[in-house]
Amino acid sequence: MPPLFHPDVPLTALNTFGLVARARRLATLSDEAQLPALLADDDFRHGPRLLLGGGSNLLLTHTEVNASVLRIATQGIRLLADDGEQVQVEAAAGESWHGFVRHTLQHGWFGLENLSLIPGTVGASPIQNIGAYGVEVKDRLHSLRALSLDDGQMHEFAAGDCAFAYRDSLFKQQAGRWLVLAVRFTLSRRAAVQIDYGELRQDLAEHGVSAPTPLEVSDAVMRVRQRKLPDPAELGNAGSFFKNPVVDAAHAAALLAQWPDLPHYPQADGRVKLAAGWLIDRAGWKGRRLGPAGVHARQALVLVNHGGATGADIVALAEAIAADVRQRYGVALEAEPVRV
Repeated sequence: MPPLFHPDVPLTALNTFGLVARARRLATLSDEAQLPALLADDDFRHGPRLLLGGGSNLLLTHTEVNASVLRIATQGIRLLADDGEQVQVEAAAGESWHGFVRHTLQHGWFGLENLSLIPGTVGASPIQNIGAYGVEVKDRLHSLRALSLDDGQMHEFAAGDCAFAYRDSLFKQQAGRWLVLAVRFTLSRRAAVQIDYGELRQDLAEHGVSAPTPLEVSDAVMRVRQRKLPDPAELGNAGSFFKNPVVDAAHAAALLAQWPDLPHYPQADGRVKLAAGWLIDRAGWKGRRLGPAGVHARQALVLVNHGGATGADIVALAEAIAADVRQRYGVALEAEPVRV
């Protein structure tokens, strides 16, 4: 049997920032039949490790990653149940997220259309609890199967077991412990589109669509995202770099008294979510550069590698932005990508 891990593997093509880095050792999990060998590898089990999906939520801060890197590339989509109203569908962790979303729509399984064109893999989607345009993965997730790399035991998690929060989950909180292998979703055969966001409504109107199907909503989401966000193949980035901050009601009221056009979203707990992109834009960072790292000219939430940037360059830019926003608005920004 060929070795599971290979030494000194370049990671530049495996992270969407396009940062130059090398892994001390790397293995690709393409079949669950490899799991016994993986669990028998002492270096992987007991040493530093990094689980890698699409590399789209990752910031490599050093050129040498001194860890056992496992790239998850398992494939497969299965329809598990169909009662004529709802379906339950399972996807392997290594499936492309966007490819999976489009697959469900083509089969008449609705509910994920607002999450179109989000980069990454299916297995990473519950870790980050990805979300866009009023929908989060937790809203559609039925359950998942994950391997504990601490004890080698397989576990089943219902949606309520995952400690989901805004861009957060049990699996993110316990990073490196859980290897998500398959994710199951409950989707509908009845179209019930969500187009509450102005950008979506405007795009659909521009295309003459007054009663959109889920597939048309997906198409609109793709067009909006492509207008706002750079293609990582052309300009290295990790999508939205900062989470939208949540502040208490008094702080929000004070900010709104000074800046009435600040986008804000009241939360169930009485706090208020603010638009990080607006704060960064109004602070004058959109389109700015610090060396080879910069803020995208069309979307202030996106930090980009203009060519030759290191992880340290991205970190320096992010810290400068966060310090400026904190000084101007008293708001702390938190980065979304996992820093390695």
